[in-house]
Amino acid sequence: MEEQSKNKISEEEKQLHGRPNRPKGGLITMPFIFANEICEKLAVVGFHANMISYLTTQLHLPLTKAANTLTNFAGTSSLTPLLGAFIADSFAGRFWTITFASIIYQIGMTLLTISAIIPTLRPPPCKGEEVCVVADTAQLSILYVALLLGALGSGGIRPCVVAFGADQFDESDPNQTTKTWNYFNWYYFCMGAAVLLAVTVLVWIQDNVGWGLGLGIPTVAMFLSVIAFVGGFQLYRHLDPAGSPFTRLIQVGVAAFRKRKLRMVSDPSLLYFNDEIDAPISLGGKLTHTKHMSFLDKAAIVTEQDNLKPGQIPNHWRLSTVHRVEELKSVIRMGPIGASGILLITAYAQQGTFSLQQAKTMNRHLTNSFQIPAGSMSVFTTIAMLTTIVFYDRIFVKVARKFTGLERGITFLHRMGIGFVISIIATLVAGFVEIKRKSVAIEHGLLDKPHTIVPISFLWLIPQYGLHGVAEAFMSIGHLEFFYDQAPESMRSTATALFWMAISIGNYVSTLLVTLVHKFSAKPDGSNWLPDNNLNRGRLEYFYWLITVLQAVNLVYYLWCAKIYTYKPVQVHHSKEDSSPVKDELQLSNRSLVDA
Repeated sequence: MEEQSKNKISEEEKQLHGRPNRPKGGLITMPFIFANEICEKLAVVGFHANMISYLTTQLHLPLTKAANTLTNFAGTSSLTPLLGAFIADSFAGRFWTITFASIIYQIGMTLLTISAIIPTLRPPPCKGEEVCVVADTAQLSILYVALLLGALGSGGIRPCVVAFGADQFDESDPNQTTKTWNYFNWYYFCMGAAVLLAVTVLVWIQDNVGWGLGLGIPTVAMFLSVIAFVGGFQLYRHLDPAGSPFTRLIQVGVAAFRKRKLRMVSDPSLLYFNDEIDAPISLGGKLTHTKHMSFLDKAAIVTEQDNLKPGQIPNHWRLSTVHRVEELKSVIRMGPIGASGILLITAYAQQGTFSLQQAKTMNRHLTNSFQIPAGSMSVFTTIAMLTTIVFYDRIFVKVARKFTGLERGITFLHRMGIGFVISIIATLVAGFVEIKRKSVAIEHGLLDKPHTIVPISFLWLIPQYGLHGVAEAFMSIGHLEFFYDQAPESMRSTATALFWMAISIGNYVSTLLVTLVHKFSAKPDGSNWLPDNNLNRGRLEYFYWLITVLQAVNLVYYLWCAKIYTYKPVQVHHSKEDSSPVKDELQLSNRSLVDA
């Protein structure tokens, strides 16, 4: 019974039911959780939105080496959430994973800030036209250690903080008015507000005041957030980890393979059920049998070889419960829907590359003496995203609820679909804006003058930036909500890590797509859709429209996946004190109820 005793609900959670006047979790915990997330995002964006400048101007690294350093860090940061999620779901729990990850992150930030303050930890500044001294091995070691600690810390925070926040809302409690879909909107809003602050205020401080202060502000903020997060310990709902989810999934697969030659039982009720074994991993309700992927059901067929005796825990490598089989089915069903979000990230990624290059060639002056930096154009995306989130939460849901009857207005699958459509429009518009930009360049004889500003306002770019922000508010939040809601409850941190993995893959796909287009669109005369030096001579609009076509195909794929998708059904057990005449309900995980 070792696994069962290890995974039982915490004593604090048991005592919750004996304190009706002070239930744990709920809105009161949000300031502590959001403070941690805001400061983490402030630190990440504040550090890395302008980090290329720090590496080249302060450490004097060559541009290629600096870019590769940041790319390697980004790649590592996209993989560590899986490690953090595994640790949280397996043995540490979300609270302690976030706490220790935040401390690790804090150490990395402090180390980098110290290196920006102490002159001996950086190479001497360049004087005049002299050759700059590149940072030596010891100085670079401090940088690499700081970035590695940042990647490890981020890997523990990202997959856990959103799931831990959602854990604070018990939707089985009829007295609770706040739902998880509200929380996801607030979470993304806070994250976007932190990004907006970082790309404006912190970047300006770093460029105009100094790197010591520019890096020191998020470092101090992170320190305060750790204290605030830990300070809310007594208020949180603490759900103990349920053991390695990956082990359970593999056990189901092995058991099904071992029994692959068995005939399927005629009645699903003959399969192996054991509420006692599944209790630690089904606190919110037991997953019920579904007819899909029936070959996996063979893992729950009891045979003489299983040698199962009353009260005995079976060998899970030979026999699994129906609940555990359905956990694996849920993960498999999530795959196609989750993968559909990759291309939206691919389209979104162009804002930091080619859309930024467009902005560099355009008139960005707001007044005669002030112009918007090209790198700050993402502000329009963030503002559009934040505005859409407020509109969605305050207005759209209430209006949609009258037509659909759903408390959340529309399902997360509908929300994702709307985001896909808006993203298609965004890249389509981007192509036409590029045609307009080049027509003005031709009109003024600037086709072969790539470094001359084309007399066309940067305001032409706002629609594509803004539409991407609106699309993110619909699709990305719906995507995150989908992963959390449809994942087995015992592996929600892992599911959130998959959300970040989809973002990572989307960026890698963007890199691959750019490489292939640049290679295969090259002609003998030197022309190219994506030229290295002269955007005016390129066919960037073709590239945007290629992404548009790919997204349209992806939308058809998504609609097909959404149509055949089966929500995970959960058997909800009511307590004996519940006065409702129905003791058990079959609740679909999109929160719509059907009769059991």
